[in-house]
Amino acid sequence: MTYVVTDNCINCKHTDCVSVCPVDCFYEGPNFLAIHPDECIDCDACVEACPIDAIYNEDDLPEEKKHFLDINEQLASIWPQITDQKEPMADAEKWNNVEGKLEHLIKSAADEKC
Repeated sequence: MTYVVTDNCINCKHTDCVSVCPVDCFYEGPNFLAIHPDECIDCDACVEACPIDAIYNEDDLPEEKKHFLDINEQLASIWPQITDQKEPMADAEKWNNVEGKLEHLIKSAADEKC
């Protein structure tokens, strides 16, 4: 079992979760965080720390968010590890709870819009 970062993190990227993770299983992309499923120890600390409720236990993942399990695994394998808390993205509050954010996920610097 693992925890999964979902779409509400896109364009918000709060890192409160990173600061409480005892095993440093978070990875950072341009506008999203991912949890490496093989490194997560299922401690639940990140769920409580996330101010926008973007993290779910794999067993509680809503059906419409199940694809984020694969997204987290894929991105955590290519992105750099993040171990320190940072400021959220500048317009994070504007993006909180916006529907349809998956199309805005930036997987690499080459995907960033100019």
